[in-house]
Amino acid sequence: MKSITLIALTTITLMGADGYKVYKNNCMKCHAEMMTKAEVIKSINTLKAPPMIEVSNKLKNNIFTMDDDEDVKRRVVIAFVKDYIDNPSVQYSMCEPMAIEKFGIMPSLKGKLTEAQKQAVSEWVYDHYEGKTFN
Repeated sequence: MKSITLIALTTITLMGADGYKVYKNNCMKCHAEMMTKAEVIKSINTLKAPPMIEVSNKLKNNIFTMDDDEDVKRRVVIAFVKDYIDNPSVQYSMCEPMAIEKFGIMPSLKGKLTEAQKQAVSEWVYDHYEGKTFN
């Protein structure tokens, strides 16, 4: 029994950070996980940032690669998100101008997340919304 517990703990440690947990602890305060456009319109005055589904869709639609390989695109989007977490700026924002005017630019989380946490949440933002649209 003890060896099974040790194996389970080792596996969890090797897997690294949990992207959803990082999202819940650091991003959910401002970015709702899932909302429809109708729900956004109803609650626009209380939202602090665009819903994460819209963020994910904007990233996937606005970041282009010369390679048609989906894995290459995924890695490029993840690298962009990891950098943006530390260095958000208006020139790299994927938001529409009205959204930037409404919400501003997100605050930098530089020094608040480990590399493993940034990697995990960036992967989660990409993978969690695969095949889901903001409508």
